[in-house]
Amino acid sequence: MEHAENLSGDTAQEAQADSAPGRAMRVAAALQAKGGEEFAKPGSIVEIKFVKGQSLSLTASRLLALMILTAGGDAWQDRPHRMRKADIRRGHKGNERISDMLEELHRTLFAIDDRSWRGKKATLRFSLISSSREEAEDTDGADAGWIEWEFTPDARKLIQESESYAVLNRQAVLGFRSSYALKLYEIGSLRLHRRQSTWKGDMAALRAALGISPDVYKDFAQLRRKVLEKAKAEIDQLAHFRVEWKEIRQGRTVTEIEFRFEPKDAPAQIATVDEIERHSTGRKARREETVETIADTLAVGSMVKAAVSSLTSSEKGTEIMFPQGTIRFNAEALAAIARSHGGGWDIDLIADAYRQQMGDRLAKLKGAKLISSWTGFCESFVARRGRP
Repeated sequence: MEHAENLSGDTAQEAQADSAPGRAMRVAAALQAKGGEEFAKPGSIVEIKFVKGQSLSLTASRLLALMILTAGGDAWQDRPHRMRKADIRRGHKGNERISDMLEELHRTLFAIDDRSWRGKKATLRFSLISSSREEAEDTDGADAGWIEWEFTPDARKLIQESESYAVLNRQAVLGFRSSYALKLYEIGSLRLHRRQSTWKGDMAALRAALGISPDVYKDFAQLRRKVLEKAKAEIDQLAHFRVEWKEIRQGRTVTEIEFRFEPKDAPAQIATVDEIERHSTGRKARREETVETIADTLAVGSMVKAAVSSLTSSEKGTEIMFPQGTIRFNAEALAAIARSHGGGWDIDLIADAYRQQMGDRLAKLKGAKLISSWTGFCESFVARRGRP
């Protein structure tokens, strides 16, 4: 009898262990309880491969990320999850139909390496969403309703067992304009968490990982220009890391590619946070540094030359020093440098920050040394905070 009770206890403990979530879900629950913009996406879902010829659009990829964020630490459980349609619209321009995104998630197949019932190597194909409900439009408007969904058993098993995870930023996810950039952002976040700064694969693995159809960008030069360069530009601007890649060739043909993900330093991190909190309008221009026109650049160049001449000249035998009040009227030379190198920020705002940082040392600065110090501070101010 006692032996039977022990067996029963062991069985219960094994069942409890089998039903316990992995580290990814525990971290997801902790981040959800903490609130904020960060959430955990299980590594098993980040590394899941698209079935050949299939991929998710940018809008569907964003919706999937929001679903995982909303489900949080309960994503592995056999239960429905719910989200306001208005929360989905916050990441879109408003002209995409939520029903189209849901249907895309239903019909897209993913694949993982698995074993057959005979223990042979096999490929398991499945979708991530088993069912969904979208409330119909009513008098309160389309965005006033909710959606409800359930993950498939195969997806829930992957989510439950995942020990690794990528910590993503909600605003960054919604800020990407390329589905390839978003996918590479997830891969880089996962790799950095694992302290594996590289990802390497052949062309087939690259296409499977990023969801690049075999029918597009068959020429690598086109793939580099349309996919890799655009993804790198967005990641370098919005992610907490930068990405580089190395092309491995056999003769003239690129056969493999190796990505390297490098965390940003503190000033660059601050600039990234500022950028993702700003409106997306003008983001591409800020990324490509095309905000200023050629005429503006030439005009600013003339002003800076005048500033240098003014500051290095003598007035009644005394070199100009940094004023206590506004620099708009009584320090036109300093104002010109701020307008040139301050990234569009209010020049007196920069001046106040400069005074605070320099403290008593500012009284001793004048002439060429003041030029160098003030110019460098204006540039670092923009590097830390981005453009307004």
